[in-house]
This record gives sequence, structure tokens and C-alpha cells, in this order.
Amino acid sequence: MKPFIMDHPLIQHKITHVRDKNTGAKEFRELISEIAMLMCYEATRDLPLEEVEIETPMMKCKSKVISGRKLAFVPVLRAGLGMVDGVLKLVPAAKVGHIGLYRDHDTHLPVEYYCKLPSDIGEREVIVLDPMVATGGSVVDAVRLVKEHGAKHVKLMCVIAAPEGLALMEKEHPDVQVYCAALDEGLNEDAYILPGLGDAGDRIFGTK
Repeated sequence: MKPFIMDHPLIQHKITHVRDKNTGAKEFRELISEIAMLMCYEATRDLPLEEVEIETPMMKCKSKVISGRKLAFVPVLRAGLGMVDGVLKLVPAAKVGHIGLYRDHDTHLPVEYYCKLPSDIGEREVIVLDPMVATGGSVVDAVRLVKEHGAKHVKLMCVIAAPEGLALMEKEHPDVQVYCAALDEGLNEDAYILPGLGDAGDRIFGTK
């Protein structure tokens, strides 16, 4: 499935500021949350609707509400936590799971250390959250885990991705729609995205 690369001016403006090495942790956190909220608007565009009858102060009328499918957001720890507040502002009733993965600095492969998901995840549309998709190993494993727990409808939201990571996602999970705010040039020898923004987790939590 072809990734959806977002070109909205507000998103692109905020991307510039998160890339800037002089942006401090507080502003960086706020920007990542705002970008996630704007991206979530697009990622939820296909939610089904149904008509209900309500009464306004003037008269009865028919209007639309989201029908059936409920949502779950699953951030990949720890950087994915930076996106949670933004998406919950749009969908406050959504449940939140967590997947803990870290990248081995020698092999660049993901290592799983935590997985806690809603018990009814099979009944929900799941949006996996990870600001950076570099090699793609972590998000591929995260999507695999939510599928193994019963999720049938899965999407991925990332802020910045490398072509290598998106290619791996397409190969391993061709059924998963990816929403990406910026597609970068590629990876360096340490598997960091170029030009990227550095380590998202360190910049969100001030542990740089």
C-alpha cells in the first residue's frame, strides 16, 4: 500500500522546527504532539459514519456520528509517547496500548521488552505511533505484535521516515496504510535518518 506523505503547510512548518537542533525539549514535545494531532485528522478520514436524530435548540434534525469501529493508539516506547497527547485530543475515548522496543546499537535490530494492549484490540482500528521510521525494524515488529494479538485493521503514523524503512513496511505489511509527515533522503552508517532530527526520544524527554 502506497504511503500517504502529508504536505499540509502547517505540518511542514512544524517539521522545520522539530528538525532544528536549537529547538529545546519543551518546544520539541509540543511540536511533535501538534504534528501528531494534525496527522490524526487525515488518518481517521475513513472512519465510518451513521445518521442519528438529535434535537437542536431550534428543531429536530439528522446528523452524523462515528459508527461501529472504535480506535486504539499504540505508541512504540519511548519516542511514540510524544505523539499520544496530540491524537487523544482528537479521539479522547480511544484506548492506548504500549509496545516497548529498542534498537540494538550493534545490529540495528529491534529488541522487544514490553507489550501491553487493550483486551478488545481485535474490535478496534489500531494506529501504531512512532515518530521515526529508519530501518523500519521496530515498526514492522510493532505491527506484527498487534496483529498477533488479534488486530485486523492497523495503520501506522510516523513523523519522519527513510525510504528504507517504508520499503520494509511495504514488504512485510502491505495491508497497513502508512501516514508520514516527511520522507527523508536515507540512512547514515549508524542507521540514523538524514537529514532527520536526531534521536526523537532523547529530544522529547531531554536525555540528549
